[in-house]
Amino acid sequence: MNESKVQDVGLLFLRGSGGLFLLWVHGLPKLLHYREQLTLIEDPFHLGANITLLLAIFAEVLCPLLIITGVLVRLACLPILAVLLIAMLVVHPEWTLLEGQFGWLLLIIFTSLLIAGPGRLTFGQRLS
Repeated sequence: MNESKVQDVGLLFLRGSGGLFLLWVHGLPKLLHYREQLTLIEDPFHLGANITLLLAIFAEVLCPLLIITGVLVRLACLPILAVLLIAMLVVHPEWTLLEGQFGWLLLIIFTSLLIAGPGRLTFGQRLS
């Protein structure tokens, strides 16, 4: 396997694992338990729990699905990064590195994808 294909497989793994992890741990619980999440979600910009939760679901459900499939990857990283930065710097500024390590690792993953892009193994793309 040549270096280019190895890089594409690595980016596919990063997209798939990071996207599934965010979707499974944060996105699906918000979507499947919407009413309960309305009472739990932080609202740092006073938009209302409903709008804040809908924005979080957009960033944590739709955007990871786009990233996993390789569609609009760089654009889809932006809402995720925004939600993560807001969570880490505005909602939970008191967290130590240990307490916030999951958030910081997600920031690393999705910033890497923003910089590198999706690679060539994307939905609708075939390698020869």
